Amino acid sequence: MGVASSSIAGSEPFAGKLCGLEDMPENCITAMFMYMEPPEICLLARVNKSFHRASRSDAVWEHKLPPNYKFLVRRILEDQQHIGEKEKLIIRKKEIYARLCRPNLFDAGTKEAWLDKRSGKVFLAISPKAMKITGIDDRRYWEHISSDESRFGSMAYLRQIWWLEAVGKIRFEFSPGKYSLLFKIQLGKPIRKCGRKTCSLDQVHGWNIKPVRFQLSTSDGQCAISERHLDESGRWIYHHAGDFVVENQNSPVWVKFSMLQIDCTHTKGGLCLDCVIICPFEYIGKYKYSD
Repeated sequence: MGVASSSIAGSEPFAGKLCGLEDMPENCITAMFMYMEPPEICLLARVNKSFHRASRSDAVWEHKLPPNYKFLVRRILEDQQHIGEKEKLIIRKKEIYARLCRPNLFDAGTKEAWLDKRSGKVFLAISPKAMKITGIDDRRYWEHISSDESRFGSMAYLRQIWWLEAVGKIRFEFSPGKYSLLFKIQLGKPIRKCGRKTCSLDQVHGWNIKPVRFQLSTSDGQCAISERHLDESGRWIYHHAGDFVVENQNSPVWVKFSMLQIDCTHTKGGLCLDCVIICPFEYIGKYKYSD
């Protein structure tokens, strides 16, 4: 055994230096990256020049981008160009992925979209400013308050009203899959006291009498209805209004949603509406409470 090993070690093909990572063919590295998550690819790009070049391959990043990424570029990134973004429109697939992973505002800043950095799945947020809300322009009922707790920098705060109706809709080209829609709401007004975040419950009333109804419907006939008594004050909750399924790729879907409490026998107030979230169904677990 020892003689055989010695003979092999001394033979001509093995006389040179041992192979290292720098000797790996770039197409092999590219194929390996196909099975890795984006953060891992970016980490390995630091190994050497071959890994760095492979990490920028369009073949790798087109595989990571969602099937509807061309729609996202048109709807979001090109929309940003039209409203005065100074950056040139990006072309490389890695740059597209990186840009889409940021929170991207569109539709005059009333909606936001981003990708999960690991999975490339699409998430959406819709501001109350993109919704039709009864009495929203009357300061006796509603006000917009600035807050760093909001995804959009400001939220709608209900002082008091008899008829609560907030309705929104969005037309979007989703990748095939199952999605959940959630309302981010809170009983109580976010304020600061002595530099600390707190919540005023002075105007909270009327929510323990009748439940709030949440509705969801899509242009292909799906619908969901749920009800909830709002009885948790002082912290953000994400109410799961319902789910919908997208089966056809490259086919825009209208999603309509609403929050209603239209029993006019009593007033209700002290409610914050921050946004509506649409996320892949498997990620609903990350949206429960936010203290």
